Amino acid sequence: MDTLTNVKVPIEHDLLLFNRMFEDSISSNPNPLLTQISSHILDRRGKMMRPILIILMARLHGAISESTLYTAVSLELLHTASLIHDDVVDESDKRRGQKSVNAIYDNRIAVLAGDYLLATSLYYASKTKNNRIIDVVSQLGRDLSDGELLQLSNINVPTFSEDNYFSVIKKKTAALFSACAITGSLSVSDDLKFAEFCRQIGEYMGICFQIRDDIFDYFSDKSIGKPTHNDMNEGKLTLPALYVLNSTKESWPREFAVKIKNGDATSEEIERLSSFVLSSGGIEYAMNKMNDFLNKGLTMLHSLPDSDIKTSLISYFNYIVSRDI
Repeated sequence: MDTLTNVKVPIEHDLLLFNRMFEDSISSNPNPLLTQISSHILDRRGKMMRPILIILMARLHGAISESTLYTAVSLELLHTASLIHDDVVDESDKRRGQKSVNAIYDNRIAVLAGDYLLATSLYYASKTKNNRIIDVVSQLGRDLSDGELLQLSNINVPTFSEDNYFSVIKKKTAALFSACAITGSLSVSDDLKFAEFCRQIGEYMGICFQIRDDIFDYFSDKSIGKPTHNDMNEGKLTLPALYVLNSTKESWPREFAVKIKNGDATSEEIERLSSFVLSSGGIEYAMNKMNDFLNKGLTMLHSLPDSDIKTSLISYFNYIVSRDI
């Protein structure tokens, strides 16, 4: 079994309950267009890493509750809505190797479908009848939008700041993982100190997840046989490139980087800068940073009493940094 399969062993029944509720949440509307879009979303579902994290954090307290399932559905709907909106903003026509909603329909329909999922997310958050969970979900919606705007504003700034990079991560990927972790705990317990403990672990997980994603962009996509360079094509400079740009004494990489931010770089310039990042230790630097956050999170997890759920959380964290997709 792969690592993620091992992670799910102690929560298989819980995940079955979640999947039934999630499918119902997006397929129960009789609107024929929404039915088509819902079918497309269900067909291209990912690994359900966020619901898995919510359930695992809840199970640290024992059994999950109905509130746990409502929370997991709410946050997965919010995550799905944010991906649909991101594809519109980034003008992406693919998501997990399949056509994005905006590519199949158009931007208007994609935005409205994302809005519908967002509203449904808030509806399921309200079903928890837990104001702390509702606050976290609401704040997450704000953070995701804020992070996207911050990322777009950074494109127009001719600097190469790691601080800005981590600020974006903490508003986007890390905010989502930390929200999953804290609400999982809050769904079954009023222990705010332990909920904050879970939130911090989730933030470390999210940072590691994003750095790992950024590293992928420098290596071959199996379907096309070459690096995707999606980030640079969208004007984004991630951690491997930022490290090299701030450590090199050569001028041309920074000149190319400014052109990338402005959307003026040619494919040859993007390829040259990417190769320079690879040969100048950018990937190794990013891996070391990722492992620093991994070790912080694992140290916290190792402080917990031994259990099958603790083992699954450790495996979950290790999967994040070792996955190849």
